[in-house]
Amino acid sequence: MDAASGAAPAAVAAPQSEGSPAAPSRYESQKRRDWNTFLQYLRNHKPPLTLARCSGAHVIEFLKYLDQFGKTKVHILGCPYFGHPNPPAPCACPLKQAWGSLDALIGRLRAAFEENGGRPESNPFATRAVRIYLREIREGQAKARGIPYEKKKRKRTIVTTTVTAAATVMSTITGSTPNNTITNGAGSSTGNTTNGAGVSEPSAAATATPNVTTAAAV
Repeated sequence: MDAASGAAPAAVAAPQSEGSPAAPSRYESQKRRDWNTFLQYLRNHKPPLTLARCSGAHVIEFLKYLDQFGKTKVHILGCPYFGHPNPPAPCACPLKQAWGSLDALIGRLRAAFEENGGRPESNPFATRAVRIYLREIREGQAKARGIPYEKKKRKRTIVTTTVTAAATVMSTITGSTPNNTITNGAGSSTGNTTNGAGVSEPSAAATATPNVTTAAAV
């Protein structure tokens, strides 16, 4: 307590040591939780599964298992609200995992598998069967919910070229520009040169390959 003012001094935060590891990002934390959840699923599987024996079929089975924890209403074909994006009343259709959540989950598990020593060519989360299953989920939920999932459009790369020597070459050949001929110290022409037959030929400097620069539009 300060004797003069009677107020307690402000607390000073202890400086963070330089060697302390940075806190993991939200993505890394979620990826670690997803990986632990999948390993726990393999241990509880009947019969128990090892990661080495896990296939794309087991991954699809895992995704179906997660539907019981879903919060997205997916209308069945006989529901009057099938294809209705904003149903006016509740219905008895089941709750499932949204396609976007499953797609993001597979992306994290695919990365976690390789980060934990798995080989890319044996990654069960990157199999064709899993990709087909996710595509069917996307298309099915789009029809049932009346919410189309638009594919992300790839940004086109626009390449622009600037030619700096083309005009010089053309003017040298046609002789339209009188300033093309430059005489060096020895009295010889460096712009246009004359061969033994008296034919004017562009010098190497004039016929140099044009400068082409490319700029990618992001």
